[in-house]
Parts: sequence; C-alpha cells; structure tokens
Amino acid sequence: MNILHNLGIILVFLVGIEHIAICYLEIFASPETQAKAFDMSPDFTKQESARLSMANQGVYNGMLGLMIILVFFMLKGETLILIWQLLMGFIIVVAAFGGFTATKKIFVVQMLPAIVALGLISL
Repeated sequence: MNILHNLGIILVFLVGIEHIAICYLEIFASPETQAKAFDMSPDFTKQESARLSMANQGVYNGMLGLMIILVFFMLKGETLILIWQLLMGFIIVVAAFGGFTATKKIFVVQMLPAIVALGLISL
C-alpha cells in the first residue's frame, strides 16, 4: 500500500466525519447557524417545515458518515475499497446536484473531498 492510498483512507474518514458534522448542523444547530452554514435566510431556517426538512436530511447525512467509518471495521481488502468507492460516488452525485441547486459552496466543501478521496483510494 502506498502513501497516496493511505492518504486516501484518511480523507475517506474525514469525509465521513464531515457528514456527521453536517448531520449535527442540520438537526441541532440554531436557525441562525444553519442559515450561515447553508447560505439560507434566517427567516427560512426558522420555519417549522424547513427545520423538519433539514433534520430529515441530517439523519441521512449522519447515517452516511457513520457507514463510511463503520465499514472500515467490518470489511477488508477489495470489498472495503469497493464500498468506499460506491459511497464516494454517491456523495459526488448528490453534491453536484446540491451545488447546482442550493449553493456553489457544496462543490468545494462536499464534492471536492469526495473526488480526491475516490481518486486516492482507487490507486
């Protein structure tokens, strides 16, 4: 295993941790913090329907982050890499959609780390 591959593994873990952090923001952060983090108006993030919708997204992000990390302890070898490649691919697709529809910041914050991680673990 080479150093770039090892860096990829570390980056995959960071992507997983990032999604757990996004989960926290979407479920537990104040409406003002959510507005700042997700480029939304505070008036929007204070609405009950917006809060419920973001909390729902938070559950998905949290489970995705947890899965990224847990599979390391459950799988080994090529199977682990294949699952990580699939999960990074999912993140890339979802981040592309979010970048085009929500905020361009998603391209850098979510999609770029997943692309780099995918490339490095695929070496």
